[in-house]
Amino acid sequence: MPTTTWNRHHILSLADFTAAEYNTVLQTAASFQEVLSRRTKKVPTLQGQVVANLFFESSTRTRSSFELAAKRLSADTLNFAAATSSMTKGETILDTAKTYLAMGTDIMVVRHREAGVPNAIASEMDRLGVRVSVLNAGDGQHEHPSQALLDLFTICTLIDPASPRLELLKGKKIAIVGDILHSRVARSNIWSLIASGAEVHLAAPPTLLPKLFAGYILEEAAVKNQQFIISPLPTPQLFLHWQLEPALQNADFVMTLRLQKERMTAHLLPSLREYHQLFGITRTKLQLCKPNVKVLHPGPVNRGVEISSELMDDPEFSLIQSQVTSGIAVRMALLYLLGSGKA
Repeated sequence: MPTTTWNRHHILSLADFTAAEYNTVLQTAASFQEVLSRRTKKVPTLQGQVVANLFFESSTRTRSSFELAAKRLSADTLNFAAATSSMTKGETILDTAKTYLAMGTDIMVVRHREAGVPNAIASEMDRLGVRVSVLNAGDGQHEHPSQALLDLFTICTLIDPASPRLELLKGKKIAIVGDILHSRVARSNIWSLIASGAEVHLAAPPTLLPKLFAGYILEEAAVKNQQFIISPLPTPQLFLHWQLEPALQNADFVMTLRLQKERMTAHLLPSLREYHQLFGITRTKLQLCKPNVKVLHPGPVNRGVEISSELMDDPEFSLIQSQVTSGIAVRMALLYLLGSGKA
């Protein structure tokens, strides 16, 4: 397994990921994908280590994927559910994390509806001087690193199954369509796709893609000392559209996003029906794209809203099931990279 270019103790954001780190994840995931194709799908890589899934927010795909990934690596798993925990009695998030630390946890996979919680837990573990890694499994409207990495892996393995690597996306046009304002998946995907040299087109109604969004990305890039420049105006890598057609024109891949209705604080759309008419992805609208265009969605999907039901189930265009499958190999890779130095 390639770990020589990996020195990261936590995975909290993709904003400061290097090309070498992306390629290490892709190559490691490819190795585990081969393992998952065998009759015996379990390896002893993290035997004796404990992975705690601290999900303070509901999840199906991410939680199940991380749990299965840990078990495939022979780690022991602990699963936390806020509704049945001592948090209902007043226990704080950090006290909960320290409780799992006391149980011998080596890696904490953290998901929370508020941005910054995984960072806070990672900072507390560092302050305590313990060798516990924290992996952000999605925090508020901040980031969702593992989802963006599995999206990246899904696309790269489609292009070159034998050798997925970042450079394969250089010059590709990728449209991200939907509720970008509230989407942590979009933020993480923007970082990974720009790092690959892809041309990224964001498309949504103005209420879900304010002009200031690109300014936010610019500010984050400056903080992280990124080498690329993004502005609210069109640039060679990032474009903003308030209509769908320009984003889809000659696109190689289309990532459509779920409407984050649970995070909306105002009535930002006239109706779901109108949203589907203007921004929903259908076979007809895909005619604007490259002939071999593929569609991705992080799930769960609102059928007939972000994407038509028939298109979602069409293997000629849809990579949605491939994303779920890729998620196990990618999350095995992330757990392995964080845990390999602890054995």
